[in-house]
Parts: sequence; structure tokens; C-alpha cells
Amino acid sequence: MAPSLFYWCYGCLSASGCASPCLSRQWSSGWRSARCCRPFTLWPSGQPTTAAATTAQANTGANAAAGAASSPANSDIPPQTEPPTSANLTNWLNAFYAAEQKRKTPFPDQLPADAQPFDLLVINICSLSWSDIEAAGLMDHPLWKHFDIVFKNFNSATSYSGPAAVRLLRASCGQLSHTNLYQPSGADCYLFENLAKLGFNQQLMLGHNGLFGDFLKELRSLGGMQSPLMDQTGLPVSLQAFDGSPVYEDLAVLNRWLKTEEASSNPRNATFYNTLPLHDGNHFPGQSKTADYKVRAQKLFDDLDNFFTELEKSGRKVMVVVVPEHGGALKGDKMQVSGLRDIPSPSITNVPTAVKFFGMKAPHEGAPIIIDQPSSYLAVSELVVRTLDGKMFSEDSVNWQQYVANLPQSAAVS
Repeated sequence: MAPSLFYWCYGCLSASGCASPCLSRQWSSGWRSARCCRPFTLWPSGQPTTAAATTAQANTGANAAAGAASSPANSDIPPQTEPPTSANLTNWLNAFYAAEQKRKTPFPDQLPADAQPFDLLVINICSLSWSDIEAAGLMDHPLWKHFDIVFKNFNSATSYSGPAAVRLLRASCGQLSHTNLYQPSGADCYLFENLAKLGFNQQLMLGHNGLFGDFLKELRSLGGMQSPLMDQTGLPVSLQAFDGSPVYEDLAVLNRWLKTEEASSNPRNATFYNTLPLHDGNHFPGQSKTADYKVRAQKLFDDLDNFFTELEKSGRKVMVVVVPEHGGALKGDKMQVSGLRDIPSPSITNVPTAVKFFGMKAPHEGAPIIIDQPSSYLAVSELVVRTLDGKMFSEDSVNWQQYVANLPQSAAVS
């Protein structure tokens, strides 16, 4: 039996620093109060841990960490062989961040002359984890069977929206601590900037106004997303956020995107779409009571599935990547009550990341390919790079196992 790392948060001595080294620092939007997190383990003192221990394992119906415990030691993850004392855990954490600083997705300087154009659509969903899907009873929704690739052990590395979106936009470099996330990064860390250098037109869509917590400002200042926000005029409002602001219907937003792409003269587009119909406090217009999570999740999954049907009919070549920000803590756990996300526990950070290709000559058939190795944003960036020449859309057959082989693995540090 391999041990798991758990995460405990406690108040900092001050907003500027912690009493001792922290696993991460989370700033709760609105509160602006610091939280510091450190790992601890329930493994008996003095017994050595293994590399598998660096992947916090969530107990969900998705068996989200099923592959992690049996995975062999991976050079992407610093080995953890010392007894789990506070000093050893801190040393391991420092080694983790030092190793992450050296990791980067290599993008080509230019596309091959025979590269085939396609679009990239990244869908970033607030408040959705494998644990939430299980708690809502939606594990068998058809949507999850329609993807080509599904990650069952993907770490979002945070439990709040702004940091999660920034981490995704900086997917091309290794994981930063929460504090360093608010410092400038190298230009080659920004996924959409890397694509722009290769001729992809950058686009930004939101299913909300982006004002709360300065979310839109953070996308621009910290995520490098400078494109103008796509027009929201006339979009149907399906929900209202806790502050009364509109939450637009996802199917309508995505269909507008598709019409925009079909009318565009740009052969290559890379779009970032953030949506929050599952956020706590959302309610139906005219009502004050928070709308039932399962009802909203069912609607979201139906919208995505229906959009996929329309996208398939269009014949457009598109790589769709779904990466939720974090879970909604729908179920709660032994560490904190339902709805509370101060502690980025595995039930919150293990999110259903998935990939679907449209417009392929030889589409994937059968059940989705399951990636159960401990993964994070670098794996998404790597899959994008492996698709850049666009040839998998026109090939008579695709070697899917080769496509997903040896993806970057990442320890579940949050």
C-alpha cells in the first residue's frame, strides 16, 4: 500500500509571509486572507515513502487515482524516500519546485510547410471535479463517453478560479508556487502566446462578465491573454451569479463561437473559454435560492454534448480540450465541510480533463483512452504540441497509443 500526501492549511503569521515553508499559498477571492498549506501524511513515521506517494489520491467513483498507486517511479517526479518528517517534506517540496522550474514544453520555431490548419478550443469550467460528478450521480452521462482522451488523475493545483485559469494559460512551463504565480513568467510559458507565434489567432470567450475577483484582469495581466472579449450581446441568460450578474447559456455561447469561426478568414484559431454555471450561489433568474448542482451540471453536460454534435456536423477541424478550474466541494470530506475550498484537497483538485478531436478523416473509435498517471497542465501543453502539424486530422489512421505515450507526469502538489 502506497501512502498519500494530504494537505493541511493554517493561518499565516501575516499577509506577507508564513511562519515556515508552505506547500502553497492560496488567496481566497474576496477575503484577501492568506492561507498556507503544508503536506502531512498518515503513513507511520520511519517507513520510507515511494514516488507514488507524491500523487495525492482521491477516493472517487471514477477511480481517479487507480493508475497512480501502481505506476512505476517517474523521472518527472522527485523521489520521496525519506521518512515523512516536517523537514523532509519541506526539502522534498523545495526539490519539487526546483525541478518544475526546469520543465518546459518545446514548441517549434515554425510550423512545417505542409502543416494542416485546425482550431484549438480550450474550455475552462469552474467548480467541477470527479468527486462532484460522482456526488451528483452523473458519472454515466454520455458526454464522458464521447471524448477521445480522458484524464482520471489530473491535478488543477489550486482550489480557486483566478489561479487555476492562470496556471492553464501558463501550461507550457512547470508548476509554480502560488506566490510565484503572481510574478512574471518567461514568454515561452504562455500556451496561447506560443500558439500565436505559430500563426494561431488568439480568441477569448467568457460565459460571464469576468468582473468578480478581477478575473478578466488577471487573465490579461497574469495569463498573457490580451485578445478582446468576444461579443456577448444578446446571449440568453440561463443563471444569475450570487452577485446578480448574468451567467450565459453555454450552448448559445459555443454556437456563436462556431458561427464566428465559420465566418473567419483565419485558418488557425486558438480560443480560451471560461464558464461558471456550476459556481456556488448561482440561481435561476427571478429566484433567490441557489439552483441545484445536479440540475446545472446536467444542463452543462447536455450543452457540451449537443455542441459536440453540431461541431461534428460542421466538418470543421477542431481540437477541444476541457480543463476544469477546480471542484466545487459538493460532497465535502473529513478535512472541511461541503462547499468550503480553503484546503485544496484531492477531491477538489482532481478534475475531469478530456480531449476530443473533430473533423478527422479517421476519428477515434470505441471507449476513450484513459490516462491515469498523475498529470497536470504540462500534459495538456504537450498534447497541443503533438497536434501542431495538423496531420492527425487527415491521416488514414492515427496511432493513438503513440500520441498519448510518455506524457509529462506531475506530482499532485496544490
